[in-house]
Amino acid sequence: MPAIWRAMQEADLAEVNRIADLVHPDLPERADIPAERLRLYPAGCLVLDCNGVVFGYAVSHPWHAGKPPALDTLLGALPNMSAHYYVHDLALLPAARGTGAAREAVAQLVAVAAQAGLAPISLVAVNTSAGFWQRHGFR
Repeated sequence: MPAIWRAMQEADLAEVNRIADLVHPDLPERADIPAERLRLYPAGCLVLDCNGVVFGYAVSHPWHAGKPPALDTLLGALPNMSAHYYVHDLALLPAARGTGAAREAVAQLVAVAAQAGLAPISLVAVNTSAGFWQRHGFR
């Protein structure tokens, strides 16, 4: 599957929401959540594109250390003085799993955070993803 991570566009949001519903059926979020994150911090929003078809997405942004945003909650604005980076979601359709795409997404998100001078990076591992994140240096 020759796919690339690229900047998320507003036109991708319907697919992002469809993938979110498929990958996280027990953790639903309203459609305006990814749209707001894209508006607030486009540099942290990516999609996995294979010949014009979206197979995954990543959403991340600066945030307060130790206080992840509540699920399905609009942020309104990003903190002015944050030195911390938060990965809100990384989701792949089954066809994209095991291809190295998730590893590439993590590397790109780490690079986005580093370029913005944001560290550390945190997240909340959901479903069965804790092992994946631990293999990528998260605790």
